Formats: sequence, C-alpha cells, structure tokens
Amino acid sequence: MTKIGLTGKDTTRPRGRSLRVISAPVLSLALSAAVSLAATVWAGTAQADARFDAFIRNMWPEARAAGITPNTYNAVFTDMTPDPDTVRLMSAQSEFVKPVWDYLGSAVSESRIETGRRMLQEHGAVLREIEARYGVDRAAVLAVWGMETNYGGFMGKHNVIRALATLAYGAPRRQDFWKGELITALAIVQAGHVRHEQMIGSWAGAMGHTQFMPTSWKRYAADYNGDGKRDIWTSIPDALASTANYLKEHGWQTGKTWGYEIRLPRGFDYSLADDSTTKTVAEWSRLGVVRANGKGFPRPDDKAVLVLPAGAAGPGFLMLRNFFVIKRYNNATAYALAVGHLADRIRGGDALVGDWSRDQLPLNKEQTMQLQAALNRKGFSVGNPDGLAGPATRKAIRAFQKSRGLIPDGYASVTLLAQMQRGG
Repeated sequence: MTKIGLTGKDTTRPRGRSLRVISAPVLSLALSAAVSLAATVWAGTAQADARFDAFIRNMWPEARAAGITPNTYNAVFTDMTPDPDTVRLMSAQSEFVKPVWDYLGSAVSESRIETGRRMLQEHGAVLREIEARYGVDRAAVLAVWGMETNYGGFMGKHNVIRALATLAYGAPRRQDFWKGELITALAIVQAGHVRHEQMIGSWAGAMGHTQFMPTSWKRYAADYNGDGKRDIWTSIPDALASTANYLKEHGWQTGKTWGYEIRLPRGFDYSLADDSTTKTVAEWSRLGVVRANGKGFPRPDDKAVLVLPAGAAGPGFLMLRNFFVIKRYNNATAYALAVGHLADRIRGGDALVGDWSRDQLPLNKEQTMQLQAALNRKGFSVGNPDGLAGPATRKAIRAFQKSRGLIPDGYASVTLLAQMQRGG
C-alpha cells in the first residue's frame, strides 16, 4: 500500500475537542479493491492505526457536507480503532451451508415459540395499537423481533459506528455503501436519538431490537411513544412500531397471510415452481395443489408463487405477497419462511406437515461453482460461475433435469452435483 506524506496546514479537520488522529501524520491511503481487509494485517499495529486515522481525517469533509458538526465528529471518533471482530467476520468465508430444515429447527424452536407467546401477552396492548396503526399482523412483527435478536435477548455487542467505520475504511467491496451508512449513523447520534456509546448492534452495523441498518432507520423508524426519539435500542414499542412501519411501507397486505404449506399431485409440472410464475390460488387449486393440513384456501383470488425450498423432495409452499415483503427484511427464502411459520406458531398454529428429504443437501459456494462449470460444459449456459444459485443457474438446472428425464425442480443439491460429476 502506498503512503504519501502531505505537508501544509490541515484546513478540513474538525475544531473543538481534539482528535487523536489530528496529531498523527497526515496520510493518504490508496486501497486496492482486490485486497481483502484481513490481508491488511493491522491488528493493533501502529501502522494500521495510522492508516485508519488517515481515513477518518479524510472523511471529515464528506461528513461536514452532510451536516455533521465538529463536536459530534470529534466525540465519536476520538481514540477509535478498527473493530477486529468486523475484520475477522467480514473476511470469513463459510464453507458450510445450513440446510433449510436445520435452519427452521433452530429459528422456530419451542423456546422461541413459547417466548413469542409470552411477549404477545406482555406487550399485547402495544401490539394491538401497532397492528391497528400500520395494518401489519402483530404476530409477524413479533416473529421478526424473535428472529433478529431473540426478543431483545441479544442485540449484538459491537459499537455500530466503529463497525461501520471499519467497513467503510477497508471493506473490499461496497465502500460507498458503508460510508453512507456510517454518516447516517453519525446523524442519528447528533440528533439525540441515542448516545453513540449505546448504539450497539451487529458487526455489520445492524442496530437495536429489530436490527435496522442506519439508512433503514432513517426511512422507516417510528416514534411510537411520542417522546421525539425513534429509539429502537431501549424502547420496545418504538422498535416494534418501526418494524411494522417497515413492512407496511414495503407493501404488506393487511388481513392476509404470508403463505400456505401445500401438497402437489402426481405428474405435476415442476417447471411452474420457478420463483416467478404467479397464479391465483384458485388456478393453483385447479392444477391439483391442496393445503397440506387438509383445509381449504380462504381467498381463492389471492395471487401466489409456488416455492420449493428443498426441491421436489421437500415440502412445498404457495407464497403470497406478504412473504416477499418479509424478504425485504432479509432476502433469504429460509428467513422469510421462518418468520412466517414462527408467526403462525405464536398464534397457536400447527407445525409443518411435510417431511424434508435430508439427503438432498444444499451446495456451498465452491460446490455451486463446480455445478455451474459442469452445466456450462454440458451446454446449459449459466455464464461465469460465481457460486450463487440465482435464476440463470436454476433455469439451467431445470433444462438439464428435463434432458435427463428428472423432475425439473431447479434445486442445486449435492446429489445433483454428484450425478453431473459422474457424467450424468
């Protein structure tokens, strides 16, 4: 990394309380996008601290342009160092992908269900008011709270501004995104919604009871109790109202569920389970789709998408609009399914009926790249292998499955990869 010494008076530094970084040598750091944060090898070294200090100094004009005052800037950044946990966790590449059935088993555990039911009683009056005000199912709001922090049991242990400064400084990608989140977090502190020492969250900057990023807080956080603060850290009513407002603003349909567990008939056309084909519930019913619990569909005109989280060998679901609204909170099918199912269980609903085929394990990133390369070699183009089983990969899998007389469910499993590697 190149260090360039600068001379002359620093005309951009904040006035007032002095920052440790102000007295350090002025450095200009050129970060290569190809170099990972972990490779910086900065843990506790003076050189690393100087680079971080220089980054903080050089960001001041941008913060000042956004309305951040010198007092706020100095108070927050004095003696700050990079967050080593953020360095470690951001650079870690997990080789294990938790199967959806294991994810649901821990996410919708009996203890989480029972705690959710207790919270439904304990915060009943607030939740009823929030549901009336925002039109969002109170059990869904509780389920998000339960999924994100186990009902406030663990909201993270990181100072959010420190974590975001670490990411904005050295993340190999999306540095403009992290810098925007950091400046927004500074504005939240400056406005008095929370003291910066109490702005606690995840290593990646998600905050409070229901884990809002700063820019999401800015757009959607609510002041339920009318005290002039949108306090998602210590005010449970504010946090729950903020979550309801987030879901409402992303299109939550009042009075409707997230989806239904279903069964498919023999000979069903699995190419319809492509995550995009939308039909009314009545149209799906005419194709032989029925609810797994034997009950009827309450609103035949509702539009739904057929989703098979573990392929044809596992349970299927008709997902309504609210399922995809939940995915705006976390864009993972397993997460949204867990929130929806946890909400049902909190209300007293039954467990899922279908069995998961536990031998159909999902692929990790390296295995997905191997699968994509194999599909390309066999003429089922997915483009450059990237380890992400997106729409193009699922489409190619279906085409391969059809060509081999297999059920075209588009599911990327270890079984499918092994078959392709054997020359299937």
